[in-house]
Amino acid sequence: MLWMFLLMLVGFVLVIKGADLLVDEACALARKLSVSDLMIGLTVVAFGTSLPELAANVFASIKGNTGIAIGNILGSNIANILLILGISGMIYPLTVTKGTIWKEIPLSLLAALLAGILANDRLIDNAGRSALTRIDGLILLSFFVIFIYYTLGIAKRIEGSEALFSAKERSIGKISIMIAAGLSALILGGKFVVDGAVDLATALGISQSTIGLTIVAVGTSLPELATSAMAAYKKNPEIAVGNIVGSNIFNIFFILGISSLIRPLPFGAKINSDIGVLILAGFSLFIFMFTGKKHRFGQMGSRFVSCYIHGLYMFYNPKLVHSL
Repeated sequence: MLWMFLLMLVGFVLVIKGADLLVDEACALARKLSVSDLMIGLTVVAFGTSLPELAANVFASIKGNTGIAIGNILGSNIANILLILGISGMIYPLTVTKGTIWKEIPLSLLAALLAGILANDRLIDNAGRSALTRIDGLILLSFFVIFIYYTLGIAKRIEGSEALFSAKERSIGKISIMIAAGLSALILGGKFVVDGAVDLATALGISQSTIGLTIVAVGTSLPELATSAMAAYKKNPEIAVGNIVGSNIFNIFFILGISSLIRPLPFGAKINSDIGVLILAGFSLFIFMFTGKKHRFGQMGSRFVSCYIHGLYMFYNPKLVHSL
């Protein structure tokens, strides 16, 4: 069993380092090509920190481990809101604009609701089974295109992004080589994480969805944690919140869409409870932006983290006890 943990540990290190390298070099390439800092913050940062989830899901879908593919996305999004945004709020009060509250946060809620609707064929249509089919994947990707179009339409400068990413002058050739190196580390790390998680789940008798919702989800969310925590430390709340909300939208519209195109993802009835937790977490974030100091998420951060830890214990511990 030790080698399984070592395999996952090596995979997580490669995934995190690969994602960090890709984000940094993508930012350098964007500035080299005179792309605005807004596009770095709203697209490159959010998408870059979601690359671990993409790598893990692609390999899980190819190998037929659909439980991990679904659990990874739902678990990552829950961790992003309750754990990562909670920690960021504890570091520095996160004040966001009305646009983020009334548009981006509701859009992330819409993503969770849409995934739940598309995946419940049995409940809605009395079908033989519930699954995210390839047609559903195309629908999710269509919403992703709309999100990108919306992002381009609200482009403006995000102050403080220079403090997060280096603007060293390098040739496009060198930047491309570093991007390729980061992508290679990311792909290899994603394979190690999925292989180790599947073997661990089999050894402990734990379902793949449980492993995906916890170990894989938290591990692939570490880049979001590093980015948002650093942004909060540097007092850049827009980047901290935008990274999390943007990553959650990317995870469902793009990554879950791609995953279901590779292989249809069957949904069990129990997964609806996970979608419900995600919707509740997103709705709580929206509501708490209007409590205390308006449009500021600070003191609630510790409560979000406590809720996540307590929920993780209640969800995971009984399964461990039962399996052992």
